Amino acid sequence: MRVLGIETSCDETGIAIYDTEKGLLANTLYSQVKLHADYGGVVPELASRDHVRKTLPLIEQTLANAGLTASDIDGVAYTAGPGLIGALLVGATIGRSLAFGWNVPAIGVHHMEGHLLAPMLEDRRPEFPFVALLVSGGHTQLVRVDGIGHYELLGESVDDAAGEAFDKTAKLLGLDYPGGPRLAKLAISGRPDRFQFPRPMTDKPGLNFSFSGLKTAAAQAIAKHGDDPQTHADIARAFEDAVVDTLIIKCRRALEQTGLKRLVMAGGVSANLRLREALEATMASLGGEVFYPRPEFCTDNGAMIALAGAQRLAAGSTEGLSVQVRPRWPLVELPAI
Repeated sequence: MRVLGIETSCDETGIAIYDTEKGLLANTLYSQVKLHADYGGVVPELASRDHVRKTLPLIEQTLANAGLTASDIDGVAYTAGPGLIGALLVGATIGRSLAFGWNVPAIGVHHMEGHLLAPMLEDRRPEFPFVALLVSGGHTQLVRVDGIGHYELLGESVDDAAGEAFDKTAKLLGLDYPGGPRLAKLAISGRPDRFQFPRPMTDKPGLNFSFSGLKTAAAQAIAKHGDDPQTHADIARAFEDAVVDTLIIKCRRALEQTGLKRLVMAGGVSANLRLREALEATMASLGGEVFYPRPEFCTDNGAMIALAGAQRLAAGSTEGLSVQVRPRWPLVELPAI
């Protein structure tokens, strides 16, 4: 089965074609970073309008890259949530309309399920069951995964997600949008022993996260110690170290609680090199394995949507003619297949 995947949940238009027998056939991505940079963050209306302009041309380009035509597509998958409602409606409307015109089934995909399954795009794939750490701009969650749709939420952020905290702290440091990757780059030249920020909620039992206080600690350090370049680098390093340590502590707890030895990490923050190195060291010490997608599949992309959609379409799931999107959509509400 060849499935066209459409991702338009926020500020990136991702189109891909996934074949259940041959794997990923084509993947195309257009980023709106330059469009939103002047505003210091995503402007929802501008994002929606840009998806309207870019989605159909990218679909045509992706089909051409794969050497396919519309008649070769067996199903269409589109992101139905969570995300910006206007952006979601663009992809969902186009996806549902194409499926109707091509007389193939369509399926609305959960954005975070796409991230969760993204490591399956690699040659080295995790087997079920495993613990998943989902870290992105909007979500920080620990999930036990026993199969597709068999999800148990173990813990989540009670305020800012890790990626959101990265972006907000980067803005405090005067870094341009998107701030998270720029903060990580700045942290490379930071001294690890100058500042010590808290590891939130690690002194309490449980698997929930909180990052808003960590952002506040960074803001106070900036206000107190000035804004010279080295100080900013030192603060960035301390902030990154605190986030990484917090995530590692919670992952260890989740693995101990579940008795599992496999950990999957996915979402935009999973591209962070310091976090990857720390998780690899942790899993090696535990005699376990860690899996994550290559950097291009960590951020929003059509490949993960095509893959997730293909799994559900192959299992017989499909959507009706009505277009439904869900800006807020708990992962655990997904049906199992």
